Amino acid sequence: MSESSSIDRRTFIGKSAAALAGSVILPRTALSYERIVGANDRISLGHIGIGSRGGDLDLIASKLKSSHHVEMIAVCDLWTLNRDKAVATNTTYYGRTPHAVQHPEELLAMKDVDGVLISTPEHSHSPILKMATEAGKDAYVEKPMGNVLSEAKAARDAVLQAKTIVQVGTQHRSEPYQVAAQKIAASGALGDVSKVEIVWNYHGPRWRGRPEVKQIREQDTDWKAWLMTKPARPFDPQMYCEFRLYKEFSSGIPDQWISHAIDTVHWFMSDNYPTSVVSHGGVFAWQDGRQNADTFQTLLEYPKGFLVSYSTSFGNDAPSFTRYMGKKATLINIGGEGSPRYQLVEEKGTHEDDSDIDQKRTSKYILLPGQQGLPPMGIDDLSLEHMSNWLDCMRSRKEPNASVNAGFAHSVACMMAAESYWAGKKIFWDAKTETFSDSKPA
Repeated sequence: MSESSSIDRRTFIGKSAAALAGSVILPRTALSYERIVGANDRISLGHIGIGSRGGDLDLIASKLKSSHHVEMIAVCDLWTLNRDKAVATNTTYYGRTPHAVQHPEELLAMKDVDGVLISTPEHSHSPILKMATEAGKDAYVEKPMGNVLSEAKAARDAVLQAKTIVQVGTQHRSEPYQVAAQKIAASGALGDVSKVEIVWNYHGPRWRGRPEVKQIREQDTDWKAWLMTKPARPFDPQMYCEFRLYKEFSSGIPDQWISHAIDTVHWFMSDNYPTSVVSHGGVFAWQDGRQNADTFQTLLEYPKGFLVSYSTSFGNDAPSFTRYMGKKATLINIGGEGSPRYQLVEEKGTHEDDSDIDQKRTSKYILLPGQQGLPPMGIDDLSLEHMSNWLDCMRSRKEPNASVNAGFAHSVACMMAAESYWAGKKIFWDAKTETFSDSKPA
């Protein structure tokens, strides 16, 4: 989410909180039953990778400690500074000191841990999710679920085989305004949708200038373990702390921003994999040594017969919006990522015939029951519903709102967008082989 759109949501979150208060596992083995958390049992969590977003997830989990009988009993981070912060923070939240370990394998070996939060850098999401699944743990993994196709596939397949409960961190699938808007999109009220337009902007050198770059020392972390599946190279504090700017570890805008946008489109439109993607962009605003684009545009075509246009600029903060354009109506999300303000506008007439047609189209805002006034145009990333849904599903063993299949689908779209950008070619998805290439499938 754009930092410029974050607002204080204490009232908003308070209402949500009040509402919320009311080893490889072979399918159905004794061990898999052993891992099921009873209705009255405490859910014991471990957290792997605790940077800035990890701190948010710790806070969210702590707000559910009473309503969902949950406790963070173990924390893991390669960097001593992050690990020590996590220990202190969670001790404050729960009144007990969590176990602290440096490496994921140590945490995943703890029998008392029921589920793990994974908020490491993007390049390690899928590998660690696979490790967690093979250790028999349920998982909440941040988005994108993966940015290397083979690794994302391997993680998904492991989860589906083991039947662990995995929630991917595309939290808008659980938020009340997005749920209300999705129901309208799925109802047929828009008519045939031929195009979805998404424009999200931000003015600033996104992901550059993090203070941690000057704080971290090689002896205080494990650089080789951080690289994980990537080739060895000398320690680089900028790469470690500002990894979203370097293409080997992240695609930047696709991984961080398009993941949310396209996952919402998949959900609203019930169409999960693009048939083709073409992207363009470059480093036009911030010549600071970054590899990944600061200005990015991509077009994604879907089997149902609609086009998604996505655009981001980090050099200008012009108003952001999303529009689902149907023959009967347009569903407009006013604001950037996560905005709760949706408007449904009737589609009739044309500008050629009537220059004042916009004023004659009926429209309404999508409001929650009993709501007075319009919702904000931006919210922070601290809503409780998504974590709550995962914890509920850990008990019920039902599929969470952002399943591993949904996570794999949004990852595929983002990887195709990045591949098209770097290759300078249109990229096609082959649904039968689950591969993509620059030639259309037979």
